Amino acid sequence: MIGERMPRREDARLLRGAGRYVADIRVDGCLDAAFVCGAVAHGELRGVDLERARAVPGVVAAWSHADLPDLPPTPPMLDADSARERPWPPLASGRVRYAGEPVAVVIGTDRYVAEDGRDAAVVRVDALPAVLDPAEAAGGAVRLFPGLGNVAEEREFGAPIEQDVWRGAAVVVEARYRQQRLAHTSIEPRAIIVRPEAGGGLTVWASHQAPHRLRRDLADAFGLRPERVRVIVPDVGGAFGGKSETWPEYLVVAAAARRLGRPVRWLQDRAEALTGPPHGRDQDQRVRMAAGADGRIVAYELHIDAGVGAYPHTGAFVPTATAMMAGGAYAIARVHVRTRAVVTNTAPTAPYRGAGRPEAAAAIERTVDLLARRLGLDPAEVRRRNFIAPQDFPYRTPTGFTYDSGDYAAALDRALRELDYGHWRGEQARRRAAGRAPIGIGLCTYVERAGMGEEFGAVEACPDGTFVALSGCCSTGQGHETAFPQVVAAVLGVGAERVRLVEGDTAVVPRGIGSFASRSMQIGGAALHRAAGKLVEEARRRAAEALGVPVAEVEYRAGTLTAGGRTTTPAELAAAAPLRADDTFAPPEAFPFGACAAVVEVDPDLGGVEVLRLVAVDDYGVVVNPLIVDGQAYGSAVQGLGQALYEGVRHAADGRPETTGLLDYLLPTCSEVPPLRLAETCTPNPNTPLGAKGAGEAGCIGVPPAIVNAVADALDRADPAALQMPLTPYTCWSAAR
Repeated sequence: MIGERMPRREDARLLRGAGRYVADIRVDGCLDAAFVCGAVAHGELRGVDLERARAVPGVVAAWSHADLPDLPPTPPMLDADSARERPWPPLASGRVRYAGEPVAVVIGTDRYVAEDGRDAAVVRVDALPAVLDPAEAAGGAVRLFPGLGNVAEEREFGAPIEQDVWRGAAVVVEARYRQQRLAHTSIEPRAIIVRPEAGGGLTVWASHQAPHRLRRDLADAFGLRPERVRVIVPDVGGAFGGKSETWPEYLVVAAAARRLGRPVRWLQDRAEALTGPPHGRDQDQRVRMAAGADGRIVAYELHIDAGVGAYPHTGAFVPTATAMMAGGAYAIARVHVRTRAVVTNTAPTAPYRGAGRPEAAAAIERTVDLLARRLGLDPAEVRRRNFIAPQDFPYRTPTGFTYDSGDYAAALDRALRELDYGHWRGEQARRRAAGRAPIGIGLCTYVERAGMGEEFGAVEACPDGTFVALSGCCSTGQGHETAFPQVVAAVLGVGAERVRLVEGDTAVVPRGIGSFASRSMQIGGAALHRAAGKLVEEARRRAAEALGVPVAEVEYRAGTLTAGGRTTTPAELAAAAPLRADDTFAPPEAFPFGACAAVVEVDPDLGGVEVLRLVAVDDYGVVVNPLIVDGQAYGSAVQGLGQALYEGVRHAADGRPETTGLLDYLLPTCSEVPPLRLAETCTPNPNTPLGAKGAGEAGCIGVPPAIVNAVADALDRADPAALQMPLTPYTCWSAAR
């Protein structure tokens, strides 16, 4: 059953409109919240007048920070030190630090009433200068927090590289890259309902990736025991990292429900999702690479100023991930990275699909192409000369990771074959000779970091012959409802239809970490695999007692236990007494990898880019359900295409958002999706029973540098500064000149 292309069982429900999202949940007496947000990016908050808002018929309450002074600060997601001196108030107090920061909440009998009240509020702010670029903000001319610099955290990875290395190298290339700020644009924005319970407890429905983390944060915030808070995650319309956190609006909604003694709901709309948090990426990168005349890289240096927005809620997590993956697929003896997490007058950032790995791949892969161009070598050959060799795994990188396994050359060679690399190089030469519209070929080889921490899994036999699998993961569209039962059924030797998955409810699943960082199958699936194996062994032990034979004589096969010509089943054993096995699994992180290759045509007169062909070869280890993984690969590749060519959150010079709708923030549609060829190699994960590595983020990592390298190749531009993402027609038209 492992490796079978089983159709997703959840699709029948979702595609016919029978999904149950937070907005579909009806709770008796529920009120709606709307947030009053400041329009100024930086300024002293002089007052919030809510009298007119309170006078709107149907408005139940309207509060600013002055009315809710005991609201706890927004909890940091991972690194408390980064936020300790820069607390994030759920409702702005004293100063606003980004346009769209909530300054008050209006509670109404429905969303329309709440919005009418919101629009009636009057906010007075004395504007201050705003700083938007992280590199500029690091200089500190404009300070977001009086008495503190704008660098919230600074770290170094690897040893500094001696000047003799740079002076003695045959060639040194330098560049500066901008990883533009992106919006998560999940189909369903953030959403939460909080219902107060008798005795002070809370029941919460949320569109979220980590229900147990949300339960812990809410319990801590309001002084409750964790078991007094129940978090339920229904169907989720995408997340991409932006629904892992406990956001300030969640604290306000919970406080409102507690104060009013009634359920309160907040459904973020698209404008709020585009202009407010979470955003992703936003790095200013400066690189330097030294190599010999043969193209062998001897040193690589990367300096990162990462814009984390107005509050360092996620600290240095994303730039740290970039730093630790900085060397990519290459055996480079000297790698040194300096990262700075910098606050700016923009909405706070969060992990966004890939979370640091796309930024690392973009920096090194564009620089490898720059090196190849400087030396007059084929970019594929330069990569081959520098790959970590298969026999060198496990490989300890200079920045501190240990890559588990890989064959990077095999992935690149497969990508070149699938692309028909030789044909397109010939076509490129023919077009140049004929003076036709230029085409370019771009490559990227990437290494991904997948999975972290532990995960809970349990399998229980039921008296009716079915099985229940419980997981601490939490699907946000990945297909857990199909793939996890597939894993359990493979161990038990029964049909997958006999296995039902339960996750996303803290009252039923005792503990869990959640779904992010491509960890679900690698860790959560492996925990279920192990739990199912334990269930078989416990069933053999119980059957031995029931049949009066030694355990060694009991054989388990396809859901039946046999010994001495007599049989029983897990269902019969479960009818006598509960039959369940739990497991908590915490393997080392895994390192999937792959190669992308792209062919583009650039219109030199209008600057338009047409992707003629795109190939993605990925190595996820053992793939449990190729149909589901293919779907994730397609989606991730299209998001990577969006970053390369279309997407970008823009602000005016004063910090006001300019991308307030999907007419301004451009997403690729099916009309823009190029011919896409997916292929795989398989290097099993040596540290898990399934052999699986993470999948789902590969396209966001590999596609953007492949596209940008292809455009640079088409335009024959050696200056990387001329081609910064997104490669809009104006950017390409300018570069062509």
